[in-house]
Parts: sequence; C-alpha cells; structure tokens
Amino acid sequence: MSLSDSESSSGGGDYKTLRQITRGRLLYEMLRAAKTGDSKSTWKVLIMDKLTVKIVSHSCKMDDITDEGVTLVEDIFKRRQPLPTMDAIYFVQPTRENIIIFLSDMSGKAPLYRKAFVFFSSAISKDLIADIKKDTMMNLEYFAIDSQGFITNNDKVLEELFGEEGNNQRSIVCLDEMASRIATVFASLREFPLVRFRAARTLDATTMTTFRDLIPTKLAAGVWDYLMKYRKTLPNFPEIETCQLLILDRSIDQIAPVIHEWTYDAMCHDLLNLEGNKYVHEVPSKNGSELEKKEVLLDDHDPIWLELRHAHIADASERLHEKMTNFVSKNKAAQIQHGFRDSGELSTRDLQKMVHALPQYSEQIDKLSLHVEIAGKINRIIRELGLMEIGQLEQDLVFGDAGIKEVIKFLSTNQDSTCENKLRLLMILAAIYPEKFEGEMGANLMKVAKLTSEDMDAVNNLKMLGAQLDTTKTSTGSFSLNFDSHKKKKNRAVRKDRPGEAQTWQLSRFYPIIEELIERFGKNELSKEDYPCLNEPSPIFHGTPFAGSMNLDQPQSMRSRRTPSWARPRGSEDGYSSDSVLRRSASEIKRMGQRIFVFIVGGATRSELRACHKLTAKLNRQVILGSSSLDDPAQFITKLKMLSEEPEISLDDLVI
Repeated sequence: MSLSDSESSSGGGDYKTLRQITRGRLLYEMLRAAKTGDSKSTWKVLIMDKLTVKIVSHSCKMDDITDEGVTLVEDIFKRRQPLPTMDAIYFVQPTRENIIIFLSDMSGKAPLYRKAFVFFSSAISKDLIADIKKDTMMNLEYFAIDSQGFITNNDKVLEELFGEEGNNQRSIVCLDEMASRIATVFASLREFPLVRFRAARTLDATTMTTFRDLIPTKLAAGVWDYLMKYRKTLPNFPEIETCQLLILDRSIDQIAPVIHEWTYDAMCHDLLNLEGNKYVHEVPSKNGSELEKKEVLLDDHDPIWLELRHAHIADASERLHEKMTNFVSKNKAAQIQHGFRDSGELSTRDLQKMVHALPQYSEQIDKLSLHVEIAGKINRIIRELGLMEIGQLEQDLVFGDAGIKEVIKFLSTNQDSTCENKLRLLMILAAIYPEKFEGEMGANLMKVAKLTSEDMDAVNNLKMLGAQLDTTKTSTGSFSLNFDSHKKKKNRAVRKDRPGEAQTWQLSRFYPIIEELIERFGKNELSKEDYPCLNEPSPIFHGTPFAGSMNLDQPQSMRSRRTPSWARPRGSEDGYSSDSVLRRSASEIKRMGQRIFVFIVGGATRSELRACHKLTAKLNRQVILGSSSLDDPAQFITKLKMLSEEPEISLDDLVI
C-alpha cells in the first residue's frame, strides 16, 4: 500500500504516523489475512461493534476497505441478512455479548456466512476461549486522531476520577479500561516503554494523599500489568525498552484547556462549532441557481489543512491570500472567461462560479476557496467578539504582566463580552490565584462578571483537579511554576518567555506546560522525585537508567513512599521481526531516537497536540500525545461543571 508524503511524520524521520499504523494493521493483518487459505469467496462482509466502527472510521476511508475486497459493512447488534456464499470478517471487542452473537451467527445447519475470520480489538480473556481461539494479532482499542495523537475515548474521566464520588467501582473500571486501551497502542506498534508518571504531591508530611493524587500512579501500574501480559503472549513483542512513556493528569496545566489558542486548527474548533473535524458550508448547486450544504473533513487528507493547521491565524490568512492571488494570476483563462481580468480581488463566490465553468481547476480552487472562507469567518468572529483584547489580557495574566485589578477593570468595562469568554478569563485567574476565589471575593467576582452560580461551578471545580500551582519558590519541578526569578513583577507569572523563540505574531507567547516537560523528558532532565520510573530499565536501554520509588497500595504521606519489586525486563535481542514496517531494529532505534509518548488523564488540548508536532522536529524524536479525550474549551468547561453535580445512583455502587 503506498502512502503519500503528506501523511509522513513532521519529524522528518522514517516513522509511520498513528493513522498509517492503524490503517496498516487493519488492512494488512485483518483484511488481507482473510484472503489467505482456501477461501473461494472474493468479496467479504466486515462486521463491527460500536467501538470498532469508531476505530476504523478514525483511520480508514471506505475506499480503503472496499479496495481490500469488502463489499458490505454491518453492525454486529443488528439483524443481518444471511449470506452463506460469502466470508465474514469480525472486528469486535472481546466481550461476552459479542462472542455470543458471533457463535449464534455461525452455529446451526445454516450459518449466516460461509467462513468467519475473527479479530479482536484487544486480547480475549481466558474464560471466553473455550469455543473460539484467541487472536493476538489485533490490539486496537485506541482512536488515532492525528498523525501523532490518539485518545482512549473515555469521555467521563473527569467526572469518574476527579468528581466528588471518586475512588468507587466506576473509578476502578474507568482506570482499568483506560490502561487496557493505552496498552493496545504499544501492542500495535510492538513497542515496550520505560514508564514514568507524575508522583502524588502533598503540602506536608502529615497530609494524606487522595485518590485523585494517585491517578497517574495507579494508571501507570495498570498499563504495566497489561504490558506484562502482552510480553508473554504477543509474538515479536520486545523484551527490552524501545520507547518512553510519561503519564500525567489534567492538574499539570489548568490554563491550557481554556485559554484562547491562536492557531488555525484551534480557532476552527473553538469558534466554528465543528462536529469532530467535519465542517459544513454552502456551495452553489450544479445548476448554479441555489446553494446547497456540503460537508468536508479538515484532516490529514487535505494538504492545505496539513500545511496551515499549526500556523497562527494571521499567518494562515496571509498565506491563503497569497495562494489565492497566485492561483488567479496563473490562470488568465479563468479571468478572461468570466470578465475578472481588471476587477481586482475575486470573491469566494466568484471563484466558485469559475470552478463550474472550468472543471480542470475544480479540485485546486475548491480547497483554496474552502479555507479562504473558513479563515474569513474566523477573523470576523475575532473582531465581533473582541477576542484580541481578551487574548492579550489572558496572556498578560499568564506571564505576570497583569493581575486581578486588570481583570476587574476588563469585566466592568466589557459587559457585552460573552459569558463563555468571561468565564474562561476567570478560570485562568483562578488557576493562578486560587486563594482569590475563597469566600466573599469569589462571590464579588461573579457579580462583576454577571455570571450564574452554575457558571461559577466551572471555576470552583478547578480545585478538584488536584495539585494547585506552587508560587512560593522556584524549582525545576513541575509544580513550582513561578519562573519570574530574573525580573520582579507585582503579579504572579506562571510562564516565562522562552529564550531564542522570538514571536512573530501577536498573542503567540503562550505555550502549554507539557512543552517544557517533554523537552526535559527527552533530555533526561525531569526530576526523579516528581516523575519516578515504574520499571527499572534494562542495562542496554538507550537512556539514563534509574529506579523510581512508590507504593500503590494505600494513600499515605509521600515522605514515606516505598517501592514494590517490579519484574525486570529480560535481556534479549531487539525482539523485532523484519516482516513489518512498524517494527524497527535496535540500530534504527539508536539512529532515529526513541519515541516519546505522553498521556494526559482528563483530556488533552490542541495546543498540547501542536507542541508535540513542534518538539518532534526540535528533538528529532517522534513525540506522540495520548489522552482520555481531546477537548475544546467549551467541552472542557461542560465536563468541569459536572464534577459538582449529584451523581446518579447505580446498582454497582450499592453495598449490602
């Protein structure tokens, strides 16, 4: 299967992207494997459940599947027509319900299909292998959202792990499911990680750690358990560490999810109410007399999107204008035919008319006019909502150039700002000055902003995410974020301007905390106390070996943290097979650098995904971001508000 240059990694190496890897495993190991044997059937039926449908849709197009001989895609839970002359491919989760349905489909004198090839999205448990053979080739319970990003699709993580009712049965199930899905990433890539995690933080030796404090610790242990199972059961799974994994949670950076991010990608998702990556716009109908709605996907298959997604919106707008001008100037025939030679700049509508008259320009101008329209819409919204002023204040707060007085002044003089933008401003303020929202002062800020108590739940619930910013000292640790040691300011600074990174565009100073963490992680400069190592590295691991320390059993004072004895990786050869492009030799790993995986419990942001692309090029190591979900500001705020809602009572929560 050939892959276009636009789908390659931004790091310039020979890595395959997550979408390529996922699509490659789906098409090669599942669909093509089903072509082998004595099968006389040319065409096949692909049967999936709700989860695996999403996995496939995030990685493949329908053309990819039909090219491999699949003529029909069906839902395992729906009544299906018998096709006894055709073979079936099942790609489902290894659940009891799916197994029962599969066995029912293929049982009796008249099974639904001639032959069945069964693939599971993760390893099947021992109690379900009595009637069918376990398949270990497919381990895909993650969602590739980007060439360097994936999610586990655990949308209720904030509610189930950080809410008032944390540490119940739902929390345990949530952590286990997340750990299982993270492990399938490494099983799919045939990578064995050195696992590090954010250690729990407490204020003093007498303070007991909470369930929330231990979320990264517990998740790291869960991932490790699944990796040990894969190492025993998967063929060609590495015996030594081939990459690095850092597990964090949302408490690491409470500002990134709500601050206005000014890149093209982030602005599209923040301001245009996209449904995933789907954008709906109006184009002239074929007869040209009416407008009709058209859905397009803003993804890696769009070369203009791929080029501009991480550019500042002002830069993206300028580059689009230049592309459009060049296109028109080089296509004089189009101008002459439509009388536009001396009419100056062409409107998007004029260009769309040109498309229908000159079909040979259709694909090029369709893409260009689409992005010109999107960028124009974003710039109008920025002007209408006064986002430049809000954005400047947000960044001044983060860098210590503004404080609570400036926020009060803005709220008093900009009463027409939207509730969401005022709420986001207060959430940034609360992340920097949590003590200002205690008691009467918090109520007064709510009145000045004219926000409801329900809105303020999002502000007040920030404290439920865990660690607060430590502004009393400077350190290289992740939670001591007062970087303002060289220049005294009257306000707190939770970011510092980064030397050597001059900002061409206004409002591009902000960067997420993980950008600095990943840089230090890649250089082996992360604090071993704040980010201990779960598994002791092998002697030939291409990094700096050290042993971390921890105790997973019960919440305790972190001054008495201890280490259980984890199984050490066994020394062996590189553990890779030469029959797959997904697997690399030890020499390739050393030459290209090991992959860095960072997983954030509680939702990642587009600024954090952008940082991973940026650092891939800077560190010459592919950086992959994983999370329970990828949230835009509105989604994050909604989830945060739900933390203080009364939970629904479940039978699983009743203790008799």
